[in-house]
Amino acid sequence: MYNKVILVGNLTRDVEVRYSQSGSAIGKVGIATSRKFKSATGEQKEEVMFIDLTFFGRTAEIANQYLRKGSKVLVEGRLILEQWVAQDGSKRSRHSVTVESMKMLDTRADSMQNNQYNNNNGYNAAPAQQQQPSYQQQTQQPPVQQMAPSAPQEPKIPEIDIDEDEIPF
Repeated sequence: MYNKVILVGNLTRDVEVRYSQSGSAIGKVGIATSRKFKSATGEQKEEVMFIDLTFFGRTAEIANQYLRKGSKVLVEGRLILEQWVAQDGSKRSRHSVTVESMKMLDTRADSMQNNQYNNNNGYNAAPAQQQQPSYQQQTQQPPVQQMAPSAPQEPKIPEIDIDEDEIPF
């Protein structure tokens, strides 16, 4: 089975970090995503979704250090169903996303204005095995073949028929 979620949006609050008994960081935050579309009647509408995110380990600490309410972020993870019993005895549940990797999308100007980063822009907190390929993976790549220079060709730009109001950002 396959369970993968990719979201881009803005954080709805600051990251809340707690530590497990083993000392591992657990960060919780919400993200807001939106999409604009035209209804069947031609009316312009916007749909907003609020999704809970959970970060673990070093990614949780980095998110807590560099992200603030309103920060734009891209996250990849998996959808999970959380279930618990409320204080009144009722059973409760909700879907959330367990983040496996993230990418901070704010520009340097945004980060300096909001004081979100400390001299570091766009830290990519992906799992260690994705950040640094092993030495074997590097040596098994085929050698790059160089081609003789040819006359420059003008690139073909595909034409896309899209209205600016349909772009979500």
